[in-house]
Amino acid sequence: MRIALAQFHPRKGRVRENLDRMAGIIRETSPRSDLVVFPETAVSGYFVEGAVGSVARSPSRIAQALGRPPAAAADVILGSYIPGRDGVENAAIHLTPGEDRWIVHHVHRKLFLPTYGVFDEARFVAPGRTLRAVDGRLGRIGLMVCEDMHHSILPATLVLDGAELLVCLAASPARDLAPGPGIPGSLERWDAVGRAIAMEHSVHLVVCHLAGSEGGKLFCGGSVAYDPSGQILGRARLFQEDVLELILDPRSPRRHRTRASVTADLRTRLPLFLRELSRVEGERPEEVGGESPEEGGPVRERDDEAPDVNPSNSGSAQKDEGETPSPVASHLPSPSGPSPLELDLPLVEEALVTFLRHEIQVRRGFRKVVLGLSGGVDSAVSAALAVRALGAENVHAFLLPYRTSSPESLDHGGMVAERLGLSVRTIPVTPMVDAYVESEDPGLADLRRGNLAARMRSVILWDQSARLQALPLGTGNKSERLLGYYTWHADDSPPVNPLGDLFKTQIWALARHLGIPEAVVDKAPSADLIQGVHDEDELGISYQQADPILHWLLLDHTPEELEAAGFGGEAVRLVARRLESTHWKRKLPTVAMLSSTSIGEYYLRPVDY
Repeated sequence: MRIALAQFHPRKGRVRENLDRMAGIIRETSPRSDLVVFPETAVSGYFVEGAVGSVARSPSRIAQALGRPPAAAADVILGSYIPGRDGVENAAIHLTPGEDRWIVHHVHRKLFLPTYGVFDEARFVAPGRTLRAVDGRLGRIGLMVCEDMHHSILPATLVLDGAELLVCLAASPARDLAPGPGIPGSLERWDAVGRAIAMEHSVHLVVCHLAGSEGGKLFCGGSVAYDPSGQILGRARLFQEDVLELILDPRSPRRHRTRASVTADLRTRLPLFLRELSRVEGERPEEVGGESPEEGGPVRERDDEAPDVNPSNSGSAQKDEGETPSPVASHLPSPSGPSPLELDLPLVEEALVTFLRHEIQVRRGFRKVVLGLSGGVDSAVSAALAVRALGAENVHAFLLPYRTSSPESLDHGGMVAERLGLSVRTIPVTPMVDAYVESEDPGLADLRRGNLAARMRSVILWDQSARLQALPLGTGNKSERLLGYYTWHADDSPPVNPLGDLFKTQIWALARHLGIPEAVVDKAPSADLIQGVHDEDELGISYQQADPILHWLLLDHTPEELEAAGFGGEAVRLVARRLESTHWKRKLPTVAMLSSTSIGEYYLRPVDY
């Protein structure tokens, strides 16, 4: 069997355009293929939230929209949201070519709807109710959609139903780009599951992944086929659209089943398991209640509007007076162990360049960006990535000094621009800021003056954005965002930011990989809002200390656990207080909800829809 895995990057919500492009891929690959497979929700894009109803199309309507099958047409399997009995469903649709139209051969509706991490699918989509393998001109095929594959009972059921080939359509955002085999850790987990299914049931399994970026979620691509021994027959490119063409040997499953009849054993014992599953379903364990959170203390903000708050430390269990602390487990993080923050830097570069290209040019329709070069490492890395993604001619850099800015910042900003081949313009913000200060508050404190300068820089960049028809590009890192160490509605105002999920220590490593001048990378980090004041002076802790603590807190380790593991009580408490007291800076402005159509609560559309 000749299979083409058409790793696709749909245009969000543009159903007609996506179907036209898919029809073109079918025409191009059909002469060489028996089956063409597209990813999950290829018709519309995956993260459409409350727009699922507007992008849902019936299988027959999709078949009609694909037009007349080409000569010697292959079968097609594609993913789409479809109208269902109980609401919109997430489906894999198998089409087979007729004489003058596509015929809907089989529709599998996704059974397992993820509601963890970035996923909230069950809120918008109804689950399927049936599961079966279906005979066709290519043999008996079992279909799965993404999360379905990660529940072993589902592929096992399809194989027991006679499936000779398993096909899974997926939309899985890339996560965890640590050093290793050169693929995201999330894709490694897919491989572990895929190889196990193929080996256990002696079947071919193909997985077609979505590619590209949707509102910052990077779909990793890497579509893949596993043979019945669990070996990888081929993998498509990462992050990009690609067509992986493979030939599957139909005799291979029979040979493997002869040597290891695991599925036959399962079939023999199936009555026992059906009986036990019925028993388990009838014996539900009691629900365990949660514990109350412990309250923390107020924290000083760099931003002048920062309120005094008593944050809720959700990671700490409240202890009764005199209660003996639980013993510390031996698997807790260690401050002296291997760093959990190391990255596969070439893979990170590829991911972020793809992200910028897709989010700026493909999704938002801009060709150019504007950004402020501060002379620091963050803006230098954002600029370097933008040059790689868009070309130096499409990156407009600005130096926006205030009179208290360090002369070194201007020198380093110019050095970065020269290294990257950027044309740079200098617009001092001193006249604007000082005009306001002299008119309204000549005794303005340094902290407020610094925030005023930061916001004025943002105003200028947005105006230059309008002048140049270029999108503002963000430069803030994850450490600053989590610690609340930035000026609200200034540093965080650009709509696209490639660095927001990278800790400061990771930015330094990426900067060296990208060839940023050492003078910029090695200097003490500073917001350069107050003369002679560096980040560590204001934060009370270095990024080298704070980043690992933040990492483990985000993975639900409690401050008490980290302190007991040796991270240093004062440092842990400082970081935890800042993290828990600055959620307001990471959210849109709070709006009083008065209706059942409240924006962001009931009316939900993704940022790139």
